[in-house]
Amino acid sequence: MIPIISVVGKSDVGKTTLLEKLLPELKRRGYRVATIKHDAHNFEIDHPGKDTWRHAQAGSDVVVISSASKFAIITKTEGEKSLDELAEMLPGVDIILTEGYKRADKAKIEVFRSGSGKQGLLCTPEELLAIASDVPFDLEVPCYDLNDAVGIVDLIEEKYLKKGA
Repeated sequence: MIPIISVVGKSDVGKTTLLEKLLPELKRRGYRVATIKHDAHNFEIDHPGKDTWRHAQAGSDVVVISSASKFAIITKTEGEKSLDELAEMLPGVDIILTEGYKRADKAKIEVFRSGSGKQGLLCTPEELLAIASDVPFDLEVPCYDLNDAVGIVDLIEEKYLKKGA
């Protein structure tokens, strides 16, 4: 099974920013990485008026858009897919990082920023692989600075990516 690690935290604490730091470090070390962004709303990637949107509006259950450098598949679904179901659709990667999925049963790195006005952590220590924060926490969970992508990736590599892990 491909390891899945969720970057979680309250809104506007820097989850995307942390992922933007972890991804280049994982890539520098030679790993193939997939990301999954959880969206609690009804997101749209095929905007009204665009051809893909028009195809879906006309009744297509699956819409594919393709170019020389990328492709996307937009599939209507009856309900939200689990992380494991999504992971099965992502062959050829070494690790999957998610943004969100705080309720999933996957290892989590919680982002906490003291100046955000948000109080306390979302997760229990048992759910956490690590904390990325601008303040220390007195828990039995590794706590890294928000900018310490190298340290966090060292931990990910040690726990999930080294041969025999």
